[in-house]
Amino acid sequence: MSTFTEDQLEAIQNVVDRVSSYQDGAPEGTVADELRKGLDEADVTVEEDQLDRLAQAIDAADGDVNASDVLG
Repeated sequence: MSTFTEDQLEAIQNVVDRVSSYQDGAPEGTVADELRKGLDEADVTVEEDQLDRLAQAIDAADGDVNASDVLG
């Protein structure tokens, strides 16, 4: 179960959507870096393993990534 509030999950999803939209062809590490920057801007803190899971999901996804599902 997620420990994030609804507002935090919405902010995380917005960042994930933004990063997902331009990740195709990005150099390795760019997705995680961009997630980190976006989450910092949204003032939302995630654990490093959560950030890694989000980045991996974005890298692996051909479509939308649901942050709530990834963060469980």
